[in-house]
Amino acid sequence: MADTKRKEPDSYGAAAPARGNGTALAKRARQEADGDAGQQVAISSAANGKDKGLIRSVRRTSSLAAPILALTGAHGAEVLDVAFSPDGAYIAACSIDRTISLWTTYGENSNLGLLAGHSKAVTSLCWSRQAPSHTPRLFTASADATLIVWDALNGQKLRRLRGHHGIINAVAVSRGPVRGAAELLVSGGDDGNVMLWDWENSGKPRDSFKVGYPVTAVEFSEDGSQVYVGGLDNEIHVYELAKKEIVFSLRGHTDTVLCARLSPSGTQLLSTSADGTVRLWDVRPFAPEPAPGHVGAPRLIRTLAGLPIGFEQVLIRGAWAPDGRRVIAGGGDGTMSLWNTETGELVYKLPGHKGSVPSVAYHPKEPIVVSCSFDMSLILGEVEP
Repeated sequence: MADTKRKEPDSYGAAAPARGNGTALAKRARQEADGDAGQQVAISSAANGKDKGLIRSVRRTSSLAAPILALTGAHGAEVLDVAFSPDGAYIAACSIDRTISLWTTYGENSNLGLLAGHSKAVTSLCWSRQAPSHTPRLFTASADATLIVWDALNGQKLRRLRGHHGIINAVAVSRGPVRGAAELLVSGGDDGNVMLWDWENSGKPRDSFKVGYPVTAVEFSEDGSQVYVGGLDNEIHVYELAKKEIVFSLRGHTDTVLCARLSPSGTQLLSTSADGTVRLWDVRPFAPEPAPGHVGAPRLIRTLAGLPIGFEQVLIRGAWAPDGRRVIAGGGDGTMSLWNTETGELVYKLPGHKGSVPSVAYHPKEPIVVSCSFDMSLILGEVEP
């Protein structure tokens, strides 16, 4: 991302820190959207499990060891992105310290170790959807202008992908086979290039096109025939890969698009922006005409207000719940915000971090979310289903 849009430290990180741990319960209060302190829930517990304090009982909604857990000690600098594995068993997070941490979701939340291979900040990551669960593949993008394909559990670098000429801000994976490949990656960076990768067969881009400005968000369509590209022009352009042409554009944001995420149904797109909004878009090929009285862009379904950006101008990302009824996004004020997609209501904010929260993820099977922060930690917790 351009220097004017994101703060970069003088050094991209120190040597890899020691393995971290999952604290048996992080201190956190759930704040209702109306801010009523009387509706807050606070729980605390010592890591040794002996000195426990319960202020108010909480109805459990997941299989986590505790309702809220802090995953700490793995990183020595800001954590920029986080994601659950497709089966929900593992968590991966990447940092300015040039490493990727791997954690178990359940049980003791063990830190499985750090993956080191990038020479600069690791900016974005995603998991393969096609690899078997016993050999999960992880894809990471970096400010060193490369991507790496990892065998996540044994830490082996399977392939380095080269082609960009600047910071890579975003990487995404297709939902299935595309154009003869079992799985494709798409990446976008400060060089204004969008690149497609057949990661199983080559370390060079399979295809690419230039958009003319730094790219900060990329995502595949449901069938992989299109990619959604967002960046510094404040719009999301939908490119037909076969022709490398814009099919249509999603207009309405008034500042840089920070992320793009396709809904589980494949019919809606979530976008976050530096304008402080989250927007939901209809991305069906032949979307119906807007109803009479519709306000906003033709494909705009809903604008969700209240995304705290903060002064650091980081890429704040969002995520869908598995059923598509809720979305969640990080924030520059150290909180996560969760909205009802059907009503647009801000359901609640989840505090707990002491720094900006650039990325969040929803568990694929349970009402669990994980967040990463500039405070160098992750928070794993359950939410109401």
